[in-house]
Amino acid sequence: MFWRLQENVITDNDLETLVRFIRTTKRFTQYEKVREFEQAFAAWQGCRYSVFVNSGSSANLVLVAALKELRGWQAGDEILVPAVTWPTTVTPIMQLGLKPVFVDANLEDLSFGYAQLERAITARTRAIFVAHLLGFPADTARIKAIIGGRQIDFLEDCCESLGATSEGTKVGNLGAGGTFSFYWGHHMTSVEGGMICTNDADLYRQCLLKRSHGLARELPEDCHQALREQHPGIDFKFLFLTDGFNVRNTELHAVLGLAQLRRIDEFIAIRNQNYGRFLEICRPFAEHLISIQVPGMSSFVLPFLFRRKELKELFQAAIAGAGIESRPLISGNLLRQPFLRHHYDPMNYRNADFLHDNAFYIGNNQFVDSLRLNILQGLVADFFRAKGAL
Repeated sequence: MFWRLQENVITDNDLETLVRFIRTTKRFTQYEKVREFEQAFAAWQGCRYSVFVNSGSSANLVLVAALKELRGWQAGDEILVPAVTWPTTVTPIMQLGLKPVFVDANLEDLSFGYAQLERAITARTRAIFVAHLLGFPADTARIKAIIGGRQIDFLEDCCESLGATSEGTKVGNLGAGGTFSFYWGHHMTSVEGGMICTNDADLYRQCLLKRSHGLARELPEDCHQALREQHPGIDFKFLFLTDGFNVRNTELHAVLGLAQLRRIDEFIAIRNQNYGRFLEICRPFAEHLISIQVPGMSSFVLPFLFRRKELKELFQAAIAGAGIESRPLISGNLLRQPFLRHHYDPMNYRNADFLHDNAFYIGNNQFVDSLRLNILQGLVADFFRAKGAL
């Protein structure tokens, strides 16, 4: 297979940096390099605070748990979520006793169907959790207009859209908090890892606590003395201020993250250049393919949306035979997945069903070059010519 979804983005220089660190440090658990990575990422992202955790999924869990406690959300309170997203945009809401309310997708930016989103708001809606899918930023201005003056938090899952912008601002900075993933197959990698970003000092401190058992010592040092005085009967080393998890990451992963962060703008530029060429390849076949073009994107993959399911299945088989790996468009209609379909009715999600049945994607990264794209162009043209589509 010559075109995989992702290839090894960890360079020899990255490995040498990691080896030098291993040989010179005595501390491998969360410490100075984690803080350095958090500060560097916050500076790149343009936010005040970042919290490094062990995955983008954990970032979602910590963010929702922290907000639930800060806002006083109760069991059964509702969070609006997309019907098409990675499962761990949704599962933390369920695990924390809240109620996910699913909203159908749209076919312009793959986010919410915005009219359906507005109709889904009730007196128990506490937050809207958007997922910026496949590098395409959602229409955040429209979502915030829908929220209006209501006390509804806006949360952003940016795990597939690192560096994308909306309203001239990087996604992840447009609501109460944003989450990111540094999984091996994403824009940049720490092998496993995720980040929570926010400009809210209270939310930042709550995320620090939730990340690590609820321990007071995880908070910034300028908080410590006041907490010692408030809780004189408990040794500060083991003072637990809230319930929490252990989703910390390590110094090793932070070292890799720092090395990758220095090249992320270059990676994004190449991905977006590739996506522009991909649009040119698909444009002659608009009768059969839906193309997505959103300002501010940070391309994650190259998605094929076929208007007819039977052509999608034939083309996916054809490129597999040519050595190109592919995947479904994330979950498809998430409500058709076994863990949800016994609890929710998967019907009436027309666009989610369309993406489930008619769409898939292939890889896009800094290793995709003109040679591969030329081969793809030939495969696309030959396929539609053979099917009488020209």
